[in-house]
Amino acid sequence: MKELAVKVCGMRDTENIRSVAQLPVDFLGFIFYAQSPRFVGDHFAMPTDLPESVRKVGVFVNERTEIILSHVQQYDLDFVQLHGNESVAQCEELFQLNVRVIKAFSVDDKFDFSTTVPFERFVNYFLFDTKGKNFGGNGVTFDWNILRKYQQRVPFFLSGGLNESNVTDLSQLKDLNVFAIDINSGVELEPGKKSVDKIAAVISKINSIIK
Repeated sequence: MKELAVKVCGMRDTENIRSVAQLPVDFLGFIFYAQSPRFVGDHFAMPTDLPESVRKVGVFVNERTEIILSHVQQYDLDFVQLHGNESVAQCEELFQLNVRVIKAFSVDDKFDFSTTVPFERFVNYFLFDTKGKNFGGNGVTFDWNILRKYQQRVPFFLSGGLNESNVTDLSQLKDLNVFAIDINSGVELEPGKKSVDKIAAVISKINSIIK
């Protein structure tokens, strides 16, 4: 199986961010959605001493473009993750402004992957998360077999309840265009604070299936 990038989402505690950033992770996610239990808060300060190899992702839900752009500048974000019902037009607008875009979709066994096609030209990646009552962070997986219905043209992040116990099952996706895993609630001590040990265990398990 090809090497997978690792994204840890829902970060907000300064020292916890620094600790997680020392692990072999590729992306850190910061949620700028006030209704999320992992919302960074109104007075969040991004640590300025993070490794250059770690990409910063701002997560937004149905936010206005001008607000997204202001956060990109303020927090020096490398990507924006649109995790709501954002339009193709908004993705295009951001993409044309050289903002790197991850467009998330909530997936269940009835999900129609044809809905992703109009977005393909205006995103860098897709993210497939479990459909639930919240915009992400529901802590449960979906049936990954449905990903075989996806056309595989745009590489994707896999999200939704990933933890040390189930990441070894990723081996069943080795022939799909999965680019990264997105871990959040499955490695938490509490909402917004991650366990370094749990993340390290997940990474170790992933490495064990990449041969």
